[in-house]
Amino acid sequence: MRVMLVHPSALMYSELFLRLEPLGLERVAAAIREAGHEVRVVDLQVLSRDLLDRELVSYAPEVLGIGLNYLANIPEAIEIAQMTKTVLPHCFVFLGGHSVSFIADHVLEQADGAVDAVVRGEGEPAMAPLMAAVRDGGLKSVPGLVSTAGRGPAPLLLDSLDEPRPARDLMRKRNRYFIGELDPCASIEFTRGCPWDCSFCSAWTFYGRSYRKASPEAAAEEMASIREPNVFIVDDVAFIRPEHGDGIAAELERRRIRKRYYLETRSDVLLRNEEVFARWRRLGLKYMFLGMEAIDAEGLDLYRKRVSPDDNFRALERARKLGITVAVNLIVDPAWDEERFRVVREFALSVPEIVHLTVMTPYPGTEVWHTEARQLTTRDYRLFDIQHAVVPTTLPLDAFYRELVRTQAVINRKHLGLRTAAGALGVLGRNLARGQTNFARMLWKFGRVYNAERQLADHARPVRYHLPLPERRATPGRRELYVHTRPVRIRTADGTAPAEPDGAPASEADGTAPAG
Repeated sequence: MRVMLVHPSALMYSELFLRLEPLGLERVAAAIREAGHEVRVVDLQVLSRDLLDRELVSYAPEVLGIGLNYLANIPEAIEIAQMTKTVLPHCFVFLGGHSVSFIADHVLEQADGAVDAVVRGEGEPAMAPLMAAVRDGGLKSVPGLVSTAGRGPAPLLLDSLDEPRPARDLMRKRNRYFIGELDPCASIEFTRGCPWDCSFCSAWTFYGRSYRKASPEAAAEEMASIREPNVFIVDDVAFIRPEHGDGIAAELERRRIRKRYYLETRSDVLLRNEEVFARWRRLGLKYMFLGMEAIDAEGLDLYRKRVSPDDNFRALERARKLGITVAVNLIVDPAWDEERFRVVREFALSVPEIVHLTVMTPYPGTEVWHTEARQLTTRDYRLFDIQHAVVPTTLPLDAFYRELVRTQAVINRKHLGLRTAAGALGVLGRNLARGQTNFARMLWKFGRVYNAERQLADHARPVRYHLPLPERRATPGRRELYVHTRPVRIRTADGTAPAEPDGAPASEADGTAPAG
């Protein structure tokens, strides 16, 4: 069969700071191709909607899948599905991805027949049975599938991260993918899942707190196949297991692979496994993203980060000594007033690190969704992009956005103002010499992308598709939040299995659980 996979358009944050290749969609494409089908991918982050319209006619897919890792893309996905059914009434349309997995039934209902099914959970294991069911019938047998005909069996976790390898050859305009000055930039996955349980995050609820690792040999082999000089390691928390990070490093050293790397990790993981990060610094690790989330103990406790402010600041010092540039994220609480914004601006100016701000947003699949969602001031999917306030603000909404943009602008000038112009121009020149313009465009787009008037006006747009509310306000048990579940056993030093408050294991897969 002819299959087309679509990634929706870039969100507000991606307009400026990064545009990442759709690694999940590439792996799903590989699984479909391995099942014997023809696949085409259209990434609307880098390709036009006009091109999609034309290729729906010229390619005439029999199956169309839309990846939905981001809640804010759901209205666009439904519109694409509706347009597809208009052009190709018999095309089977399905949605998949992280965000839609938590609200599959609701989105199916809103699509009003334009979407035939939603694949919950990891997509790779579901693709071969889904393609067979579309061709031969039997949708109810497909793991993780939700359709108007009912639900299939529980979604499956991929047995091994070593396969399928991402179908990077299907991507067009790969030079448009970047993160900061790493332009162009590919992406790679070494591990999947997160054993921690931060209250604002749905990574652990999606994977059922599982944690799986690619083999060092397969990871290095895939890295060797990447043409880009820069690579973003997409793991939720890099190098939780030091022997795994060392194993991949050893394979890269043996193959003499040299690239520039960007990764995400936690402060406590960096402090515990400093030698691994030092080794990767020698391999080319240039940037590290640390989700500090808050600068005080009260905020860290609120988000259940399970680290202290001292841990965070010690981690920043260690990274500086290693020569790694750190970007930190702080979560903006809508309850902040002018004084709190002022304190955050002072902090951001007092440290050499890059500081990013994201607005606290309750998402389906998170614990805060069940405690905060009934306070929502909007149910417009498009505003759930961690750049808009969707719960009541202490300041009037227009004043909140003015303070937010003012703080972002101060931070932006710190890194791209006159004092750092020489360094920025040096990077700009090197990128332009290679024909790369993504970083250059980023330098001049801040004022157009981030402004209080635009953000406030976004709240006044007509809303056609509304986010559902949780059925109850009380926080459910952990396993009720999970998309993926399976029986697990954990070995610890004393032979016991640590458990979550409701009896669910704290981690799985490799037999150990990080302190979380």
